[in-house]
Amino acid sequence: MQKDRAIDLYLDYLKSERHLSKHTLAAYSRDILRFAKGTPKNVSKINQGHILDHLTALVEAGLSSRSRARALVSIRGWFKFLLGEKIIKDDPSSTCEGPKLGRRLPEVLTTEEVDRLLQTPKEKHLHGRRDKAMLYVLYATGLRVSELCNLQIRGLFLEKGFVRVLGKGKKERLVPLGERALLALEDYLKQDRQRHVKSPKEEGVFLTARGTTMTRQSFWKIITKYARSAGIRKAISPHKLRHSFATHLIERGADLRSVQTMLGHADITTTQIYTHVSRARMIEIYHKSHPRS
Repeated sequence: MQKDRAIDLYLDYLKSERHLSKHTLAAYSRDILRFAKGTPKNVSKINQGHILDHLTALVEAGLSSRSRARALVSIRGWFKFLLGEKIIKDDPSSTCEGPKLGRRLPEVLTTEEVDRLLQTPKEKHLHGRRDKAMLYVLYATGLRVSELCNLQIRGLFLEKGFVRVLGKGKKERLVPLGERALLALEDYLKQDRQRHVKSPKEEGVFLTARGTTMTRQSFWKIITKYARSAGIRKAISPHKLRHSFATHLIERGADLRSVQTMLGHADITTTQIYTHVSRARMIEIYHKSHPRS
């Protein structure tokens, strides 16, 4: 089979059956197309040597070990699919070793920094209630920013104190809200949201002044603005609040399985990173505080 056709089949599979996001799909596409440029037209003629040559070229191009590892994951996924579909007889990527990666611990906000951030939006200011509700809900639930922005009215179960989220792979999960986030969300829904609704069919919870659903990019700017006002010097992003949510839960004794469920992680090994973050912070605090450390 021609490799262009084989690539199209795989990307269609990722989109229609794996339900990957546009951003993830674009990353897979870039990695595979970059690799395929220097390979035979017939996919069955591609061998391990082509993969090793490509990985060497990525090193020479100055790509980080993390970027090279991601590229190999994309290539392996493609060949695994082709093998499963019986388009190829052997997987040339099966014995290729990726670069060694050190575990990079995510940076988190302290509880004091989170408190300052949450208190920054003022209800008297334009969109203050909306912004406050978004920040409170994000920290209370650990949602991905896309999940927060795509929250639907029909997914709110406020009387029971939880929200229904459509996560990666279109998998639904229920996440508890917490009292403060619930109050901030109810206040926004009662006081502000209805003023911005332009269409009775609008189901989005968090709306812009134009009555459209909040975008990831717009919310990124919002959280950056409030972090600056709160005097937080760390680089800030919506994902950092997600990391902080998980780390603070683990530090206070939450069990790993519960945190995994709330975050929507398919594999618990992904969630285990937060136990490492918690230990790293404990050691840091010890060395700062203990007189004989």
